[in-house]
Amino acid sequence: MNTKKAAAAALAAALGVTTLAACGTDDVRDAAGKSGGPAPKTVTLVSHDSFNASKEVLAEFTRQTGFTVKVLKSGDAGEAVNKEILTKGAPQGDVFFGIDNTLLSRALDNGIFTPYEAKGLDRIPAALQLDKEQYRVTPIDSGDICVNYDKQYFADRKIAPPQTFDDLAKPAYKDLLVVENPERSSPGLGFLLGTAAKYGDTGWQDYWKKLKANGVKTVDSWELAYNQEFSGSAGGKKAKGDRPLVVSYASSPPVEVLYSEPQPKVAPTGVSTGTCFRQTEFAGLLNGAKNPEGGKALIDFLISKKFQDDMPLQMFVNPVTNDATLPQLFTQHGVVIDKPETMAPEKIAKNRDQWIQQWSSLVLK
Repeated sequence: MNTKKAAAAALAAALGVTTLAACGTDDVRDAAGKSGGPAPKTVTLVSHDSFNASKEVLAEFTRQTGFTVKVLKSGDAGEAVNKEILTKGAPQGDVFFGIDNTLLSRALDNGIFTPYEAKGLDRIPAALQLDKEQYRVTPIDSGDICVNYDKQYFADRKIAPPQTFDDLAKPAYKDLLVVENPERSSPGLGFLLGTAAKYGDTGWQDYWKKLKANGVKTVDSWELAYNQEFSGSAGGKKAKGDRPLVVSYASSPPVEVLYSEPQPKVAPTGVSTGTCFRQTEFAGLLNGAKNPEGGKALIDFLISKKFQDDMPLQMFVNPVTNDATLPQLFTQHGVVIDKPETMAPEKIAKNRDQWIQQWSSLVLK
C-alpha cells in the first residue's frame, strides 16, 4: 500500500524519532544467542520514505515493551533495500519494513534477514505468508499499484479517463502518463510486472514500445512522479505538474481528501481499475541487528490490532490481519480492486532483473 502509502509521507508530517521514556531489558543477545551486554533502549526501524505511524501507537509499543522506536527512512523501497544489501551483517537498524513481493527474492537471496516467527501469524491469510517455511519476513500490509487520474483535467476536456492498460496506449492519452523507473522505484517495478502479467513474457515489450510512442514520461521515484509531475495531487498543483495520469496506488484518492482544506465530498483523483498490480509489504529482523529482542517485539507489534488499525490512514494501505478495522474515510474514497494482476514470487525472482534491463533498453534509450 507503502505506502504509501503511497502518498501519505509526502502530504503528512514526517514521523521523526520518538523520545518516550523507556526501560530496556537486562541483557541482549545476538542472532546466535551470545550475550552482548546491556540491552539498547531503542529499536531502530529502517524503512522507505513512506513509513508513518501515529505517535500514540508508537507510545503504546513503548509502554508495552520498554523500547523506544527510532525510524530511519532510506528513500524509495528499491533504494532502501539496496542499502541494506550493501550493509549486510552490519545493518543500519534492527528491523526493515517495506520490502514487497516485487523485491522480496533479492533481499532473501542476499541474506539480509534473520528468521523470526512472529506472534499473531494465525491472523494473517496463508497466501500472504510468502516465506512461511523460514519466517525471514512477516507480511504487514497489502495494496494495489494502479494508474491514478486527475478528474478535473478529463472533465474539463470532456474526455473519459483511461481504465485499462490498453487505453493508456491510445492517441487520446498521448503525453499524459508519468511512470516511475522500475530499477529505482517499487511502484514503477509493480507497474512493469503488471504489464508483464497482462501481456505475457514477451508481449509486454511491444506494449511498452506503444507507451513510449505515446509519450510516456519516466522519473526516478514515486515522490517525483506524484508530487511534481502529476497535475491531480496537492504537491503536483504547487509544482504545476502537467501530467494527469500517474502510477500510484488504489488507496491514493483518500489522501487527497484527508489533506485538502476543506475536505471535498468526492476525491479529486480517480483510479484506472484495469491497470493494477497487487503488492504486499513485509518486515524482517535484520541480520546483525544490535537489538534483536527489541526487533522481534517490534515485528510482533506491527501485526498487532493496534498498529494494523492505525495503518490505513497513516500509510494508506490495507491491513493484512483478519481482525483489523478500516476507517470510513478509507473505505469511502478508496477503491477496491477485484481483479488485480498478480505474479508468483518465483516468476518475479526469475525474470525481474532481466525485465528491468530490457525495459531500460526499450524506454530510456
